Amino acid sequence: MSQESLQVGVVGCGYWGPNLIRNFNSLEEAKVRWVCDMDEKRLAHMKRLYPAVQTTKTYADLIQDPEVDAIAIATPVRFHFDLAQQSLTAGKHTFIEKPMASSYAECKELNDLAAKQKLTLMVGHTFIYTSEVRRIKDILKQGDLGDILYISSRRLNLGLFQKDINVAWDLAPHDISIILYLLDTLPVTVNCQGKAHIAEGIEDITNISLNFANGGFATIMSSWLDPNKIREMTLVGSKRMLVYNDILPQEKIKIYDKRVEIPPHYDTFAEFQYSYHYGDIYAPHLSQAEPLKVETQHFLDCIQTGQASESCGEKGMQVVQILEACSASLRAGGAAIAIA
Repeated sequence: MSQESLQVGVVGCGYWGPNLIRNFNSLEEAKVRWVCDMDEKRLAHMKRLYPAVQTTKTYADLIQDPEVDAIAIATPVRFHFDLAQQSLTAGKHTFIEKPMASSYAECKELNDLAAKQKLTLMVGHTFIYTSEVRRIKDILKQGDLGDILYISSRRLNLGLFQKDINVAWDLAPHDISIILYLLDTLPVTVNCQGKAHIAEGIEDITNISLNFANGGFATIMSSWLDPNKIREMTLVGSKRMLVYNDILPQEKIKIYDKRVEIPPHYDTFAEFQYSYHYGDIYAPHLSQAEPLKVETQHFLDCIQTGQASESCGEKGMQVVQILEACSASLRAGGAAIAIA
């Protein structure tokens, strides 16, 4: 480990934090200096895995340590704003797991603070760092699918039920961040419908509709109450169609040479016939790399170069803006909510 290694503190070592600790520790440019959590058993487990890491139940130990360059936050979302605000105020580069914060206003305040302090602020939109999503982005740039007519995404499983956020805030950030990354534009309106079956007031199934200015359309179905784990996104283009199935061990992307063709002209209704084109199915080769390792490396690179991250605070704020619109739509019975 070089002396120039960035010293990182990780807050939260429950479900996702240990993955951040492992990946930061595997990079030459970083060293995990502190791990903070309220659970002593989790801290003891991290200490056994990484004896050189200091553990604490007191967040101030990380904030007040002048050797700490960056802090990664992997706690429930209700703590994100306060922890990130303290980190940025103390001059620490800050990584926040999704969703970035509980409101658009909180996200904006964090972005303004990071800009004022000239610090890197990055959000854990891990899926945009996968080789699959990167490849889909390239396919769209090349025009292989033609004009994108609509995107349909399903992220379903049994659990894990959350106590403070609904399933849209828990699962949909993945799909929203992917869609925004692929289309590089915000929707103009958002609709959301859902139901709470297990815990009153916390929807465990939601359907989100995103409408875009160019006529594009995307739907996102999220559920904690499904017998099967499904992670599937379909992109329907005017030329071809693409299915991204993240559950598959191989060939996660398949391109279907299928489309519907409208006759250029006809004189009578009897002459009008749709033409259905059925071609081959193609699975492009994909490089293998752990997305979280790519993401954590990108965070370190942005700290060192000063460049904005591909999942910067601005991108995190856009996802939360859409999630807030989803909550407003749920309260309004599924009505369309405009995105400013």
